[in-house]
Amino acid sequence: MPGVKRNGMDRVIDTIEWLAAIFVGIVALNIFVAVILRKFFSTSIPDAYDFGSLMLGILIFWGIAATSYRGTHITVDLLWSAGSQRTKRYIDIFATLVLLFVVVVQTYTLFDKVLQTYRDNVLTFDLHLPVWPFFALAWLGDIAAVLLISVRTWRLVFQPERVQEHPLEHTSE
Repeated sequence: MPGVKRNGMDRVIDTIEWLAAIFVGIVALNIFVAVILRKFFSTSIPDAYDFGSLMLGILIFWGIAATSYRGTHITVDLLWSAGSQRTKRYIDIFATLVLLFVVVVQTYTLFDKVLQTYRDNVLTFDLHLPVWPFFALAWLGDIAAVLLISVRTWRLVFQPERVQEHPLEHTSE
């Protein structure tokens, strides 16, 4: 945002968004290489399906972090678009607090899943790799989401000029 000084938290936010983008690339690369190997060489990457599924889960949780901070996730803006600037801000604060609550509960339950897969020694099919590190990486994405949603809430309440404009304000109809 022009005119707004970037601080350490902005760099953390950028890093989390880059990590989400890297996970998109890893998932796409895994699918691309698996298809090429299967189509042209009649072979496959061991655990390609398991790896792809686990990486997709990681991607989803890190994606939640990135989209939640920017406010670019799917929204229903019927009331928001009809409101005044003040009403829009209150709706944004309320919606972000609800999202924060949901993601905190999700983070708590996902940590339980990480522990359960660790204790049960769940392994991939071909290479017998432990699954819990993938779950832990997804859980870290959820922690990043809690952090970014908390920052967004703080900024909505105390520093509204630092919050990215609502996506609908950029459309021209």
